[in-house]
Amino acid sequence: MQRVSARLAAAVVAAAVAGGLGAAVVTPGAAAAASPVTAAAPVAAVVVTRAAAASCATGRYQKQVEGYLKKLGGFGAVTVDGRQSAADCKAIKKFQSRYGIRPAAGLAGPTTHGVAKRLANTKTSSCRAPRSGWRFCVDLTHQTTWVMKNGKVYRKPTVTRTGMNGYRTPTGTYKINKRTKKEWSNPYEVWLPYWQRFVGGIGFHQTTTYLHDAWRGSHGCVNLLPSDAKAYYKVGKIGRKVKVIGRRPGT
Repeated sequence: MQRVSARLAAAVVAAAVAGGLGAAVVTPGAAAAASPVTAAAPVAAVVVTRAAAASCATGRYQKQVEGYLKKLGGFGAVTVDGRQSAADCKAIKKFQSRYGIRPAAGLAGPTTHGVAKRLANTKTSSCRAPRSGWRFCVDLTHQTTWVMKNGKVYRKPTVTRTGMNGYRTPTGTYKINKRTKKEWSNPYEVWLPYWQRFVGGIGFHQTTTYLHDAWRGSHGCVNLLPSDAKAYYKVGKIGRKVKVIGRRPGT
């Protein structure tokens, strides 16, 4: 009967570990309680502990992403040590959710690393916004965009996707000249939500595809995530200026 009790106790431990619970500690009375013959013996609880970052794997760019998130701020406490923790996991997931990175599972992979690096390296002063009025800024080099008001950042840099090779988004200073919540594109036969045109047939609009497909580009437009497209439309007006700087790599 002692052998049966031992086997049952081992099974309890194995089941706990297999279930992703990390480590299990069984008190001496637990093994005895497992046997029908020793039912009168005191039953002790099984104590289980979970690894701090059990829900997040450590990505290839763990330390770099931690550093960029610390620089950007606003995503929670991170420790720049290259080791995944519960706090790091939570911060990376929040970052991924904010910028439409799928899956938002906390893994510091190449897409998360690339987006974080672009945002952290964006210099809002490069837009040279005046001390009064609004300005929408687009940085083609880092594929980022932000909004300035009275010389200060009104909406922090976010990700964008601009014209691909052969359809490069032109640099310069422009003015919004048309706005519609839903514009139909005749040449490409697709709806463009939260449309704000600023030069030729080019404007801001919500992306109709996954923004982070690195090989993909627009036909010149400044593609935005849904939340950003709505926010831009909310503060946009006919005549508000748009400043486009830099050059998208590969165009």
